[in-house]
Amino acid sequence: MRITIPLTWALSCHLLAGCGAETAGTAVVAGRAQADAALQAEDVKANLQNQLDAAARSEQQRREQAEAAARP
Repeated sequence: MRITIPLTWALSCHLLAGCGAETAGTAVVAGRAQADAALQAEDVKANLQNQLDAAARSEQQRREQAEAAARP
């Protein structure tokens, strides 16, 4: 009976420590996923900004060509 109590206590502590390690591991994985998502969002934002800038340049060129064609 005396051996059973320390053994039960040791197993309980081991199981609880394992749960903490799993939680920490899950937090690390979630953190990496969020960091990857943030980097991907920055890439999407930069790509969209480049497309907007290109559209603005194109529109400016069209305006300039229309103004040049309308001059006598």
